[in-house]
Amino acid sequence: MKSYLKHYIDGAWVDSDGGTRHAVIDPATEQPVSKIMLGSHADVDKAVAAARRAFESFSRTSAADRAALLGRIIEEYKARIPDLAQATSEEMGAPIGFATAAQAPAGLGYFLGTLKALNEFSFEEMDGKTRVVHEPLGVVAMITPWNWPLNQICAKVAPALAAGDTMVLKPSEEAPGCAVILAEILDKAGVPAGVFNLVNGDGQTVGAALSTHRDVDMVSFTGSTRAGIAVAQAAAATVKRVHQELGGKAPNLVLQGADLAAVLPPTLQGVIANSGQSCIAPTRLLVHTSQVADATQVVKSIMESVSVGNPNEMGAHIGPVVNKAQYDKIQGLIQSAIDEGATLVTGGTGRPDGRNAGYFVKPTLFADVTPGMRIAREEVFGPVATITAYDDEEHAIRLANDTEYGLSATISGDPAEAARIAPRLRAGMVTINGWSGGGGAPFGGYKQSGNGREGGKYGLADFMEIKAVIGAPV
Repeated sequence: MKSYLKHYIDGAWVDSDGGTRHAVIDPATEQPVSKIMLGSHADVDKAVAAARRAFESFSRTSAADRAALLGRIIEEYKARIPDLAQATSEEMGAPIGFATAAQAPAGLGYFLGTLKALNEFSFEEMDGKTRVVHEPLGVVAMITPWNWPLNQICAKVAPALAAGDTMVLKPSEEAPGCAVILAEILDKAGVPAGVFNLVNGDGQTVGAALSTHRDVDMVSFTGSTRAGIAVAQAAAATVKRVHQELGGKAPNLVLQGADLAAVLPPTLQGVIANSGQSCIAPTRLLVHTSQVADATQVVKSIMESVSVGNPNEMGAHIGPVVNKAQYDKIQGLIQSAIDEGATLVTGGTGRPDGRNAGYFVKPTLFADVTPGMRIAREEVFGPVATITAYDDEEHAIRLANDTEYGLSATISGDPAEAARIAPRLRAGMVTINGWSGGGGAPFGGYKQSGNGREGGKYGLADFMEIKAVIGAPV
């Protein structure tokens, strides 16, 4: 069993001050795979103090110096991809092939994209006689989830370093190993002491302490909408900036007359990949009444072709979901759809055949889903798709927007028609005949999916302050 019992504070691995041990569970075996020390308020105070001290000098470094630092991090990161993938696979259940090809490289992608953005970023501009300057923001607290752990960590760490900020990271206690390895990468790359600090812990203690801390200038949070509201409320008393990427319930608007066999397989990958544990998974298929029967058969075939297997084995299968709480939530939502009258096409409750342990979920499809059903409104975070019929284009757009979320939306069908409809969808990202974002694209949501953006120049700008200088010589 791996052991991560120290925090990384002020450039050194240090013992916790009053923390408690926590076992990280392998979701495939339901047995402990690693252990960490959940941090305390005292640990947070030490880390924030280190970041505040380091900000004085790091905020004055040049963009060229920070670009060189990012370059060194990128090279060290590449060398540790096998280790990062292994930790991710063991702790959150991603199959090792997927962890190596997608999970670990996703974090690297943010460093590469941020380096490009930094090299192209205009830190000063003139607006009439006013000089507008982008400056480092300060100490950033980062609270990140388990589903794409490196992706979400690096989406924050990379722009913060590029901007000249200092930071304290609290990764998910469900998948902390890759964050520890990232700290080793940053240390070896020469990130100055105090610029990056890592305190493992839970949301109730470390997350809350960071959100309320008077010496933290911004909280950047990725997670559920429920937890995001709690973070924002905790941060309000100190009027710090709150930057959030929260839940999603993405529609997949299938245009009338679309070639279903061509357009549905790539978009359904968003429901299947990572065992459905992606906030942009386009799980709500909206299909014209004339094509519902055909779409149901196409999606049924796709879902039934998905194999479920052990994370430590290579292959194109999916693994378990992250923990018992998540498994139970998914089972409850599947049962609710059955109880509310949806048609179970394939899958259903319980583990796949041959599995008597582990948090494995059957790839599941429901048809005849109506907008009021829980399965249509709540984020499932599992390999579960639904089909809802629409009558015409206006009806389809209303259904797509009929959600409290607005992180992403997918349109499947003719690209020109999709591009015409895209402006009417209330989501921060609209994909056409695909489900994932592009490098450097702004990522973030409307409505209860959060505020702020990550990625490229937009993410870099969100980790900076804007100052107006008036009266200076031109």
